[in-house]
Amino acid sequence: MSLRLGTVILPYRRWSDGGREAWQRAEQLGFDAAYTYDHLSWRSFRDMPWFGSVPTLAAAASVTERMRLGPLVMSPNYRHPVPYAKELISLDDLSGGRFVLGIGAGAPGFDATVLGQHPWTPRERADRFAEFVQLLDRLLTQDSVSYEGAFYSAHEARNIPGCVQRPRLPFTVAATGPRGLRLAARYGQAWVTAGVPELYENGTREQSVQAVRRQVERLTGACAEIGRDVAGLDKVLLTGYTADRARPLESLDAFVDFAGRYQELGFTEIVMHWPIPDSEFAADQKVFEQIATEAPAQLG
Repeated sequence: MSLRLGTVILPYRRWSDGGREAWQRAEQLGFDAAYTYDHLSWRSFRDMPWFGSVPTLAAAASVTERMRLGPLVMSPNYRHPVPYAKELISLDDLSGGRFVLGIGAGAPGFDATVLGQHPWTPRERADRFAEFVQLLDRLLTQDSVSYEGAFYSAHEARNIPGCVQRPRLPFTVAATGPRGLRLAARYGQAWVTAGVPELYENGTREQSVQAVRRQVERLTGACAEIGRDVAGLDKVLLTGYTADRARPLESLDAFVDFAGRYQELGFTEIVMHWPIPDSEFAADQKVFEQIATEAPAQLG
C-alpha cells in the first residue's frame, strides 16, 4: 500500500504574512493532507502569536483545492460537541468535502485550565472523551439530537444539512490506551499516534518502533473485539515525538528509512511539521520540500 504524506502547519503567522502561502505551498508540493493544532496556546509558543484553528482551516479551504484539511488533534479541553458539530459541518462544506477531524482526549496544560476549571483526572478525561466522541458522532449523522449525559447535553440540536461527506466527515482518533483504542476501532476511519512520550528524551529508534508496534497490536485487538478488520482503519504517525525525532528531516534518505519502518507496521500516512526556524520544529526548508516531492515515489 502506498504511503501518504501530510504536514502540520502551526497557526503562529498572520494570514497576510506567510500564513496563506504556507497552505498553498503545501498543496503545490503534493501533500495529501495539511493539518493544524487545535489549541488556544501551546508550549514554547505560549507567549507568541497564535491563531484559532477553525478560522484558519476555513481560510485554508478557500485557498486550496485538493488537500484534506483538519485539526490534528482537537480535544474536549475547552469545547462542547453541540456548537463544534455546527462548525465541523460548515468546514466540511467550505472545503468541498475535504475535511477530516483529528480528535483526542487532550492533556494537562494551558488549554485544560484556561476556562478556570480544575484539571481533570486521567479517568475523567477518558470519560469525557468517550462521551464527546459518541455524541459528536450522533450530531454529525442525525438532523436533530437530544441527549443528556454525565458531561454534555443537547436539546433538539439541529444539524441540517449535515456533512458533505456521508454519513459524516471522517474521524482520526488519537489513542494509545485501551479505552481510546476501543473508541478508534468503533468510531474512527483512521487512528493517529505520536509514539510513546516516555521514549521521547532517552529512548532509541528501535525502542520507538517496537513501542508503536505494540500500539498497533493493541489496536488490532480492539478491532477484533467488535469484528472489524484493522486493515480497514488508516494508521497515521505524527512525527516529531519519537526518540529519533530530528533525524527523519535531516535528508531524503533518512526520511525514507524512517518512514519505511512504520510503513512495514501498516501505517498509511506520515505527518511532519512544517519547518519553523528557531523552534523545536526547525528544519531545512529545502530538504523538507525535497522529501515532500520525492519520498512518495521511493516509498511506493
